[in-house]
Amino acid sequence: MDSDYGIPRELSDLQKLRSQYQPELPPCLQGATVRVEFGDTTTSLDPTDSHTISRYFPHTYGQPLAHFLRATAKVPGAQVITEHPPVRVGIVFCGRQSPGGHNVIWGLHNALKVHNPNNTLLGFLGGSEGLFAQKTLEITDEILATYKNQGGYDLLGRTKDQIRTVEQVNATLTACKDLKLDGLVIIGGVTSNTDAAQLAETFAEAKCSTKVVGVPVTLNGDLKNQFVEANVGFDTICKVNSQLISNMCTDALSAEKYYYFIRLMGRKASHVALECTLQSHPNLVILGEEVAASKLTLFDITTQICDAVEARAAQDKNHGVILLPEGLIESIPEVYALLKEIHGLHRQGVSADKISTQLSPWASALFEFLPPFIKKQLLLLPESDDSAQLSQIETEKLLAHLVEGEMNKRQKQGTYKGKKFNAICHFFGYQARGSLPSKFDCDYAYVLGHIGYHILAAGLNGYMATVTNLRNPVNKWRCGAAPLTAMMTVKRWAQNPGTASIGKPAIHPATVDLKGKAYELLRQNATKFLLDDIYRNPGPLQFDGPGADSKAVSLCVEDQDYMGRIKKLQEYLDKVRTIVKPGCSQEVLKAALSVMASVTEVLSVMSSAPINGQSTL
Repeated sequence: MDSDYGIPRELSDLQKLRSQYQPELPPCLQGATVRVEFGDTTTSLDPTDSHTISRYFPHTYGQPLAHFLRATAKVPGAQVITEHPPVRVGIVFCGRQSPGGHNVIWGLHNALKVHNPNNTLLGFLGGSEGLFAQKTLEITDEILATYKNQGGYDLLGRTKDQIRTVEQVNATLTACKDLKLDGLVIIGGVTSNTDAAQLAETFAEAKCSTKVVGVPVTLNGDLKNQFVEANVGFDTICKVNSQLISNMCTDALSAEKYYYFIRLMGRKASHVALECTLQSHPNLVILGEEVAASKLTLFDITTQICDAVEARAAQDKNHGVILLPEGLIESIPEVYALLKEIHGLHRQGVSADKISTQLSPWASALFEFLPPFIKKQLLLLPESDDSAQLSQIETEKLLAHLVEGEMNKRQKQGTYKGKKFNAICHFFGYQARGSLPSKFDCDYAYVLGHIGYHILAAGLNGYMATVTNLRNPVNKWRCGAAPLTAMMTVKRWAQNPGTASIGKPAIHPATVDLKGKAYELLRQNATKFLLDDIYRNPGPLQFDGPGADSKAVSLCVEDQDYMGRIKKLQEYLDKVRTIVKPGCSQEVLKAALSVMASVTEVLSVMSSAPINGQSTL
């Protein structure tokens, strides 16, 4: 199988055309000079986590932000790097395949060759397993030729998605030393980049010269924080799924007799389901974050859907489209508790066929209530992070089954007077993962690859490549790098009542913000979506024409340019220093002291408050 990696693809005419597309670069990445400005040192998102994170990462915590500048920028103190000795860099796919991943490799390769033709890029074959085994492929223009702007991860492949155990970390350290790598670029999501942070710390501790860089690539869209606005692949996934959903909407409207239950990828967060709803306008979406926040039971969700069906039937509409994120099942409190019991019994070595007999009385009652196909799926071995195998649990069929039973009951009781309820279920899980990437993802991934080289040229370790101002054209994107430790939080829990809380730093998935503008837009339109059938078809993924430059609705409505705001704040502070200096008038000095005292007091209170007003304990 190893011999299949990197072989030329047979491309269709459209693929050939896409392979010729040249992504644009922002001005700060053009040319053969790296110009970097370092900002203030970073801290943690939650001040209460600072001590724990700094203790776990003594060598890589508190590093400064980095901003990459165009060659003509006149910024005092900016570091200009003109000498580029030859380097060897390794790159590995560690996360699940996401459209655009190949362009990260392409961007990094081009940046390496632009700055020194003698630079070498080695791709690890078979993901992290290939990294441990030191299986490499030297990336060349010839090898990249049929993978530019193409979907999938088949250039290098991927296997397990973790570099976590002592043995795995040591194997990675050995590989980097044996191969004399100056840099290791890890492509992946929250789990992979948490592992990258640990690798960077371990390498620094071992005085290994290899610098570790992370790149945010995940179709779930959940690697979001103050530094990362979007993930490579999310835009494509949502556009491809939105067309499929829209086709289902048109079909439902045409036949007027089916309810389509569609489960979408998302795991811990419902970003894909939210974005697809904003793009295609199905009748109903149930977000895992809503369910968790309101502590909705399985019965509550079933009732919510049944009430929606009844309300539509009152308008003589006996069809509809309902979206569900795959992580919904773990957001339902009683099902989550049941899963925890099952996983606990797995860890004790209880076989799957014996687990049902050892559940607590309440868990046993819920388990016996569920249909046989869901029982079997809940008994599957958990993932490495102790979550359920969400892609294998058919939540859409479970809810369709429960809704059908309730609607039949209501019909017999005479409270529901519509036509017989008919459900058709779909899981849009893998259909979009291998798609040709959208223009946005082609550009974004290529730019991140270039930034990866700039990070290494600046001698940085334990950083993620970042781009902000993404909703604007490429020539206005701001490119930089942020320490991985600055993206970490500590989720604490107590092993037993009354014991001290414990926790380990990690980059955790960002869930849908129920106070955010994207969710607010959904709520504003929820009633119209439910009752008025204002289905919207964005059409197939477009590479040219009116839809080619469209971006995710959630990206466009949120104002997320954190790095830009940091820069703006620095400009204000610089102006204050210029105005208020020895020799200024008493009035100016008094005004400055008064305002700064007030601002400092407000910011001190805000920064000491728990995140989102909730305790992290």
